[in-house]
Amino acid sequence: MANGQWFPEEWPERIRALARGTLTPAVPKRAATVMLLKDTDAGPVVHMLRRRASMAFAGGAYAYPGGGVDPRDDEPGIRWAGPTRAWWARRLGVDEAEAQALVCAAVRETYEEAGVLLAGDAPDTVVGDTTGADWEADRAALVERELSFGQFLERRGLVLRSDLLGAWTRWITPEFEPRRYDTFFFVAALPAGQRTRNASTEADRTVWTRPVEAAARYDRGELLMMPPTLATLRQLVPYASAADALAAAPARDLTAVLARARLDGDEVVLSWPGHDEFTRRVPTDLPTGGAPA
Repeated sequence: MANGQWFPEEWPERIRALARGTLTPAVPKRAATVMLLKDTDAGPVVHMLRRRASMAFAGGAYAYPGGGVDPRDDEPGIRWAGPTRAWWARRLGVDEAEAQALVCAAVRETYEEAGVLLAGDAPDTVVGDTTGADWEADRAALVERELSFGQFLERRGLVLRSDLLGAWTRWITPEFEPRRYDTFFFVAALPAGQRTRNASTEADRTVWTRPVEAAARYDRGELLMMPPTLATLRQLVPYASAADALAAAPARDLTAVLARARLDGDEVVLSWPGHDEFTRRVPTDLPTGGAPA
């Protein structure tokens, strides 16, 4: 491959089916993912995980901690600090229940997959250590959905710190992909005293990397990534610190990015609006399973 763009072999046929009108798009599920940053002498680094090759969606690709919204993420009574649910609803362009669910999913998934928790015992504190057998038991209960996130916070006497998150961008999985997600990307800084670990059963390794270095490795074909991952890495490059990136988040445009497929002569053109580097041209007579140019 010329670069590390994730492009499943079944996509060309599905793209052609969508163009013919014979494919009914799946309804995307709400999801949240977090670009977790920490400062180093060489600039901020971002935490990434590599999805296991056996995963049905984006196997082998590098991504950020994240996942789908749990139906209980919008349950009432969740202990909350920072901007109100109404503020988040306006920022994300959804209703208040969905806003709470997305913010909860972002914080919950970061804890489930990286062991990092954006919560404290008061509105102006954050936990300093989430290691130990008791913490791990609660984390495992969250993963198995034996506990809702609200129950976890209540059990621990913790308050979710929504002010530690910044909404960054929004991408929707293309209509021809059978597993579709409407994903909000957030940015956050690693809390003092906490450390990441590979707590996810979906990942086989994790790394801290400078965004510019990860993007360069993608360009050389060394790291496999989905378009939104690479796009957000490039967007993080200009920032000199995690605080700078967080400060920039409120001004970010959250208009959803959705891939488009159109017929152009004997080719189907796949493009992501505003992101020309991901454009692919797929011959309409390409055999099923063939690779596009």
